[in-house]
Amino acid sequence: MPKYEFPKGFTWGSATSSYQIEGAAKQDGRTDSIWDRFCQTPGNVLNSDNGDVSIDHYNKYKEDVALMKELGHAAYRFSVSWSRVLPDGVGKVNEKGLQFYSDLVDELISAGIEPFITIYHWDLPQILQEKGGWQNPDSVMWFEEYSKVLFEKFGDRVKFWCTLNEPYCAAFLGYYLGVHAPGYRDLGGAILASYHLMLAHGASVRLFRKMNIPGEIGITLNFTPSYPLTDSKEDKLASTYIDGYDVRWFADAVFKGTFPQDLLELFKERGVTLPDFSELNKAAEKLDFLGVNFYNSYTYRYNENSWPFYAEIVNQAVPKTDIGWPIHSEAFEELFVRLKDEYNAPKMYITENGCAYNDVMNENGEVLDYSRINYLSRHLKAVHSAIQKGVDIRGYLAWSLFDNFEWAHGYFQRFGIVFCDYDTLKRTPKQSAYWLREVIKNNGLD
Repeated sequence: MPKYEFPKGFTWGSATSSYQIEGAAKQDGRTDSIWDRFCQTPGNVLNSDNGDVSIDHYNKYKEDVALMKELGHAAYRFSVSWSRVLPDGVGKVNEKGLQFYSDLVDELISAGIEPFITIYHWDLPQILQEKGGWQNPDSVMWFEEYSKVLFEKFGDRVKFWCTLNEPYCAAFLGYYLGVHAPGYRDLGGAILASYHLMLAHGASVRLFRKMNIPGEIGITLNFTPSYPLTDSKEDKLASTYIDGYDVRWFADAVFKGTFPQDLLELFKERGVTLPDFSELNKAAEKLDFLGVNFYNSYTYRYNENSWPFYAEIVNQAVPKTDIGWPIHSEAFEELFVRLKDEYNAPKMYITENGCAYNDVMNENGEVLDYSRINYLSRHLKAVHSAIQKGVDIRGYLAWSLFDNFEWAHGYFQRFGIVFCDYDTLKRTPKQSAYWLREVIKNNGLD
């Protein structure tokens, strides 16, 4: 028996997203998303990379599903391209686009792999962005209509649904920091977008219940825990503000129907115009599960000149991935315990966890990514420890199944457990994929 054995029935698999792997940007009626437009603007993405082709999963999905089966995966989380299904954002359905996902779902089920659908993973149709995107209150209605199309088509076959992936990134990276699509830089606008994203999530969950879909629905939130550099009052305050931004903002909305009061007061102090949040309670619909995405944590010190949180990251001498993210698996365990104790979170799935390394293939055609194996091993042991402490964690979906388009980093960073040659599109499992296959086979690790 493995030393770190997971509960019977624990779900193992991997995750991807539509814009990052599908390619086929102009095929079968798909229209531009905000990420197509973002990539077309010079300077937004490293090396001017884009997802026009990526790894062409749209045309290679059968090969990819066969590879998942070979690697022992029992679940696969993927997202649907909104503009592939509804080219105008709303209205007429593109049957060819919808059929792709129907075929993918059938292929997965035939291979014994459970499909987990993420309804929205950041690729809003550009035509809706031109109407204000997530800053437009109509976005709630748009998302509900889009959700309905998917529930009607796949509700009989798909048992697990995530409304949104990482609304933090969609709102704050897209509308405040400008490093993600649509590339805006306005904190007030980002807060407004976050509000509408939460209302859209709630509307989708209510629709799911109303339609009596025989499955489970949740949301995927990303969490980046923060730690103060010292025990000083100032460093603790800075860390607390960042915690409100990186953890509590969306967790509070989803579980309490509120935004953190300390952040609202801080934003007012900083002169940020806040919208009326009077309907935020509609975001706090009962969930069947919570999807947890975790990569790293950061340490902060107080800086009175840092806007708006009085906080700056401290670059500590700790192990880091090639993308520069600190490796801190202990924070993963602590996060799970916190979600259980502070939010009374329902059962949880790890919907993303992984690391970026600049992997290369050796002369024998192997990718010996031992650093990734070490990262995954450390984090799985943290998950095991959290389960031992009474946290109800039901599954682990590694990020990512494939090397792919990594947003503003383009194709420079590799998160996959399967190596992709971007010239030939050949897929080659890395050593980590074979290691994970053994973990899955044994339902645990030593």
